[in-house]
Amino acid sequence: MIGPVKTVGIYVEDQEKSVEFYTRVLGFEVRRSLPMGPKANWVELSPPGGQTCLVLYPRALMPGWTELKPSVVFHCPDVEATCEELASRGARVSMPPTPMPWGTFAKILDPDANEFGLTSQPLA
Repeated sequence: MIGPVKTVGIYVEDQEKSVEFYTRVLGFEVRRSLPMGPKANWVELSPPGGQTCLVLYPRALMPGWTELKPSVVFHCPDVEATCEELASRGARVSMPPTPMPWGTFAKILDPDANEFGLTSQPLA
């Protein structure tokens, strides 16, 4: 039986800078950080209480990373308030909260221009 999604890879230039962004700006928590080589760690982060982790994977270790873009959407009950809060902490909002037939949707960027969606669409 297949369970919940375990990890989603996010390709980053600087792991330390990205960990700072995800923890300080987005409020994620580091779930795991293990040595992965001389200049990298296996770093998993998630929103508090989340089942799925983002893995901040060093671009230098992944040939062809430019072709590998994540498509990750996070649920949040109030997209407008979440965007305001995240922007006040330094997140870039690439698409402001926009009403859609299924709920409000917005996009934010991390320091490496990885784009993440935010939606108020009810959870299944």
